[in-house]
Amino acid sequence: MSSGVAVKRPNLGSSQPVEKVDWKKRKAEIKEAKKQRKEAKLIKQLEKQKQQEAAEKAEAELSQNKKGRAYTVSLALPGSILDNAQSPELRTYLAGQIARACVVFSVDEIVVFDERGEDVKSVEGEFSGVGKRGHGCIQLARILQYLECPQYLRKAFFPKHQDLQYAGIFFFFFLSLVGLLNPLDSPHHMRIDEESDYREGVVVDRPTKQNKGSFVDCGMRKEIQIDKQLQPGLRVTVRLSKTQNPEGKVYKGVVVAPHVPRTEGGYYWGYSVRLASCLSAVFTESPFKEGYDLTIGTSERGSNADQALLTPFKHLLVVFGGLQGLEASLDADQKLDVTDPSVLFDLYLNTCPGQGSRTIRTEEAILISMAVLRPKITAAVSSSSASLES
Repeated sequence: MSSGVAVKRPNLGSSQPVEKVDWKKRKAEIKEAKKQRKEAKLIKQLEKQKQQEAAEKAEAELSQNKKGRAYTVSLALPGSILDNAQSPELRTYLAGQIARACVVFSVDEIVVFDERGEDVKSVEGEFSGVGKRGHGCIQLARILQYLECPQYLRKAFFPKHQDLQYAGIFFFFFLSLVGLLNPLDSPHHMRIDEESDYREGVVVDRPTKQNKGSFVDCGMRKEIQIDKQLQPGLRVTVRLSKTQNPEGKVYKGVVVAPHVPRTEGGYYWGYSVRLASCLSAVFTESPFKEGYDLTIGTSERGSNADQALLTPFKHLLVVFGGLQGLEASLDADQKLDVTDPSVLFDLYLNTCPGQGSRTIRTEEAILISMAVLRPKITAAVSSSSASLES
């Protein structure tokens, strides 16, 4: 009786025997192939790690061989110089002149002090207008900080503010067209595709895996993954790794101290801004542990700067007075009992003897004085380096 289902019978007439698979041997072969792939992957990772270690070692040796700049130059001036400007535009322009002069002569710190002795220690106030006492320090410090900040970071650190209305993006662009404002063009103000060992950046609020560091926006086409977990919104200095994966989603780098580009790389890396409530605070609130070991006061009553010699130093401070000179700042400072400003400084110099004008404006005095002092600074630093080597 047929069930209606066709049953396939084996072909008894075929002479080829059915090959039997040795599954035990097959499993061993698969296991061996898997083992070889793992070993090849491990060898590749070890080679990559070895190359990275060699690159880091070479980078460390290069940084040791490449002499950085160990000394610093600080400049102090009163914020009241803005009170003499007749309009907000001129105040911004004046601050821009000072910032550019400091960058040209590689000044590392700008101290803005109140020559009237008022307690101004932060930039959280507002400049109330021409002739308003004490607040010029705040506006000058804020504009100096804004100009020092790389362009791609300004939105992150400087919200819209009245003091910056003529230093903002649109006003900056407009005024620069007519020649009123000039960019600082400092080495740390980099273009998007510019190559450098270091970059300034801001830590972005982007989640990362545990113990995988943070991401930093350094104004490049890709973010940089750093080695530390840091709070978002923090400004950091990043040293980029020498070996980068061009196909990777991010660049690799490590966070370094802000002074490292100067001390190890030999770059000028902008200036910091500090507010001082009076003239004496310029000296007593120094950010350096050992303070300033060479101080210079500038005045038309000082000795001729052409004959002056600078002693070797680590931290140099050059102080400028306002419209009435350093004498006015000295009289207003209740913490100082001296009457002659020259006793406050190691050198009290007239950097423009025989001047043809009755007065020299502070922004002019900075350019004149730093031009006179520059070769003397170089000579003092060279003699210090030679004595250390010998």
